[in-house]
Amino acid sequence: MPERLAVFAYDISNDRTRRHSLRSLREWRLDGQLSVHECVLDERTARALFAQLADDLDPATDSLLFGWVQRHRAVLARGKGRADPLGAGLVIAA
Repeated sequence: MPERLAVFAYDISNDRTRRHSLRSLREWRLDGQLSVHECVLDERTARALFAQLADDLDPATDSLLFGWVQRHRAVLARGKGRADPLGAGLVIAA
């Protein structure tokens, strides 16, 4: 499977969970700012990493967003965000 550029972003209230998420993403991270990380991943690794990060989250307080940089891919999100039907794959975080 080819590797592609992807973005992970999160809003995590618990400091310990946030540090764990950062440590998990550092292995794949190219660049980022605080809670937004650019990574190069194949599809299998991206799905596994998203599932790993999502398992640690509290759905009442935390959010996780993943998206391929390529425009033709769907955006995956956990939390209170919602897809914008007019935004062609954009997610609105509330």
